[in-house]
Amino acid sequence: MSRLRTISMLQDYLDKEFSWRLKEIADLKFSVRKSSPPRQKTAIRAGITLLYAHWEGFIKNSSEGYVNFVSNQELTYKELSTCFIVFGVKKHLQNISNSRKVHMNIVAVDFFLNKLTDRANISIKTAIDTKSNLGSKIFENIVLSIGINPMPYQTKFNLIDSSLLERRNRIAHGEYLDLAPKDYQILADEVISLLRMFKTDIENAATLKKYRRCL
Repeated sequence: MSRLRTISMLQDYLDKEFSWRLKEIADLKFSVRKSSPPRQKTAIRAGITLLYAHWEGFIKNSSEGYVNFVSNQELTYKELSTCFIVFGVKKHLQNISNSRKVHMNIVAVDFFLNKLTDRANISIKTAIDTKSNLGSKIFENIVLSIGINPMPYQTKFNLIDSSLLERRNRIAHGEYLDLAPKDYQILADEVISLLRMFKTDIENAATLKKYRRCL
């Protein structure tokens, strides 16, 4: 991923991430709708798997894009909202929690006392972890980690866990799944709606500079 320095660059990145996924989901819906009944079930099973792939892929990539953008604003730790400070100081938090070496703990505490005016160093590659199993709890954790309110998504948590993730896992483990074409179409539309909603939330957060600490 290239360095996303401006809101325009971030929006372009998000637009590209969303548009190709939208097209592929639309193609899958068309394929299911036009397939003959024997092939329709196979198309639906394949479609569920790809719907989940787009769900996980977009949430992970768009979140990393936003972290990339925030990282390239060249702010100090003190200028960042708390959730983004965590990305930069996670190593020190882990040292305090896990290390039995006094020296490591002293270094960590010294960082919090004296280094918060330094430019933030955020590790983008390890910032977002979907654990290849993006259910509602992991999604909520990701949303909170980038400063977005999870409450508007909570009405969709059952859909994420049961209608999408559970079905995908059943297919991945070789189980048979019989889903009506109409129900697949509804699920596809719901996933598109969730992706669009998340995209909008990230764009708004960047535009309103919610990544910055309120002074």
